[in-house]
Amino acid sequence: MARGQTTEIVRYPDGSVKARGLRVDGALHGAWKFYRLDGSLMRSGSFDRGRQVRVWRTFARDGRLVKETDFGG
Repeated sequence: MARGQTTEIVRYPDGSVKARGLRVDGALHGAWKFYRLDGSLMRSGSFDRGRQVRVWRTFARDGRLVKETDFGG
């Protein structure tokens, strides 16, 4: 892991994972995944020091791809 880089796991009050990814110098950076309370993947994409970049994907509860948004970069 690079200097200033930390892995972060954000949890719901019940302890299940809400989001998982990296931070660099405190900013969201690299690949992140966001989950619903039921554990299904809701959204995934990348950050560049806190700014959304590239393609972000949003998923239905059944895992189907619902939307893709290209943030460029």
